[in-house]
Amino acid sequence: MSDRLLLLEIINALEEQGLGRDEYQLQRVIDVEALERLVDSTNPQTDLEIRFSVGGFRVGGTVSDVAVIRVS
Repeated sequence: MSDRLLLLEIINALEEQGLGRDEYQLQRVIDVEALERLVDSTNPQTDLEIRFSVGGFRVGGTVSDVAVIRVS
């Protein structure tokens, strides 16, 4: 999955959980540019996984899947 697709999957997953765009600001939680560079630097066989929390949710993402879990 490319960096842009991963970011779109994260955004879609957050919005599916009911978060509006004004409720999460990814650039305040993660360094989006660093994430893009990290994803770009991996090959398809890499087991890359990212995790962070935003707006009462825990986000986990791999090159093939994104999961959002409410923590509050």
